[in-house]
Amino acid sequence: MDFAGTFRIGGDMEVRRLGFGAMRLVGPDVYGQPADPAGALAVLRRAVELGVDFIDTAEAYGPQINERKIAEALAPYPPGLVIATKCGIDRRARDWAQTRTKGSPAEIRASCEGSLERLRVERIDLYQLHRVDPAVPLEESVGALAQLQREGKVRHIGLSEVSVEQIERARGVAPIATVQNRYNLADREHEAVLDYCEAGGIGFIPWFPLGDGRLCAADGPLEPIAGRLGLAPSQLALAWLLARSPAMLPIPGTSSIAHLEQNVAAARVELTPETMRELDGLWRRSPG
Repeated sequence: MDFAGTFRIGGDMEVRRLGFGAMRLVGPDVYGQPADPAGALAVLRRAVELGVDFIDTAEAYGPQINERKIAEALAPYPPGLVIATKCGIDRRARDWAQTRTKGSPAEIRASCEGSLERLRVERIDLYQLHRVDPAVPLEESVGALAQLQREGKVRHIGLSEVSVEQIERARGVAPIATVQNRYNLADREHEAVLDYCEAGGIGFIPWFPLGDGRLCAADGPLEPIAGRLGLAPSQLALAWLLARSPAMLPIPGTSSIAHLEQNVAAARVELTPETMRELDGLWRRSPG
């Protein structure tokens, strides 16, 4: 049984709440071609076979390579499969520190046209502003997304790494369907944003849902509880996210079919209130 259930992005685009983040299916540091191109395609196809119907990517992943791999593996897309991508980051080097934001209307339009071509679609299901450009008023960036939506090139609009105040400003320009902020069991900086999204019917996509290696390591802090429940630590971390809020849409990523299958199985895990309290208490006692 799938205890995770579904969520309607934008009120009309229903997806299973546990999706797949395709970011890892490129080279090291999310740059360049994957070391195993055939393996990357196999992971994407296996995700869909397992029932995943929400896949997240971005122009910046590769850059552009990740979008092309998704199309190569899955186009023409099966009915009901939602592909989300992002604009707003100009990636020209392996070092993320050398990237810049690009949020002007002209840049957003050019990025959208490129993503449409690479993904081989006429409309992007969910188009997200990857980062707010400090050189461009947020209202202008969202206005450009809204114009693309009116033209039928974008179905729903999302934001990434934003505050409640920024979401409210954006909603003054266009409906916002999702927010993608960093969030996991050990890193809850954006609790207020999550609560705001849940109250407003906005999907919350936690990136870095499994944290760093320490969170899900075999000898990490989750191992005793996971072992007692017969779960992998990663499954426990994902099950906690799904139980935390009905608006939560985790997108764990991997380049391994075995890990993919393990992650997808987390949707069938139902945690008791006692286990939820135990996990919450673990991080109150052991922050970071």
